[in-house]
Amino acid sequence: MHNFHAKYIKILDICKKFSKNLVNELGNVPRRGVVPKFSDLEVIALSLTAESLSMDSENCLFVRLNHHRDLFPNLISRRQFNTRRKLTIPVCNAIRERMADEIDGGESFFCIDSKPIEVCRIARSSRCRLGKSDYETAPSFGFCASQNTHYYGYKLHAVCGLSGVIHSFDVTKANVHDINYLKDVKYEYHDCSIFGDRGYISASMQLDLFESANIRLEVPYRLNQKDWKPTFIPFAKARKRIETDFSQFAGQFMLNRNFAKQPTGLFARIVSKIASFTTLQYVNYLSGRPIGHVKYALD
Repeated sequence: MHNFHAKYIKILDICKKFSKNLVNELGNVPRRGVVPKFSDLEVIALSLTAESLSMDSENCLFVRLNHHRDLFPNLISRRQFNTRRKLTIPVCNAIRERMADEIDGGESFFCIDSKPIEVCRIARSSRCRLGKSDYETAPSFGFCASQNTHYYGYKLHAVCGLSGVIHSFDVTKANVHDINYLKDVKYEYHDCSIFGDRGYISASMQLDLFESANIRLEVPYRLNQKDWKPTFIPFAKARKRIETDFSQFAGQFMLNRNFAKQPTGLFARIVSKIASFTTLQYVNYLSGRPIGHVKYALD
């Protein structure tokens, strides 16, 4: 746990560096009520540290922390941590965006892709209560073409640079087509090139992106298309960068494991995992190591 505390302090210092104008001098988001001794920045740093060490069970985390109260004298309860982590998600995401901009803020080439997030097996979908009270946030049935499987849950859409840094992302129902995310992309990016897979083939959308934001969307042709052309190899290799990110999310950050009881909890965990991933990339960036080697970034 002493090793955990050392990594926690290192991540907390990074959060303080990028939290200017987001929190007050005590590290809290200004709000009414009692000033917490365990600040909002400490809640964010604790969440990012746990995710970086593949500790996605809050019960397991707090059982270990309670045995070392001397290292965390103002530690809050697990219930308080779970509530405040949801409240601090906007600050956590803003810190992540600032880190991403410092690593490769001048990027003009991006990759786009989506990843299925399964909340339970299809056979248990009728008994799953996650989000059933609100249709807007409820999971749905979807199909993953790359794995040729149907699933029940959500879909993570993400855009990353060629270095592997996630610049923007969104979570939708599983039945939302990948092309719909491009409608948001044209308001966030301009004068750049984006590489996608065959799920983003749409002549009308390509034209709209180019005319509205000067975005060049590069996608491989289908074999049965009239104007078929072979895939440009550098484009295909560049697009694999985001697939590597998704593999790391599924491996080290266990994105496919779901312990959340409500959609807000699930979305908070997803933001924490991506923010933790970007933090480890930033640590490698500072030390001059390849930023994609996040497994041993804090060693």
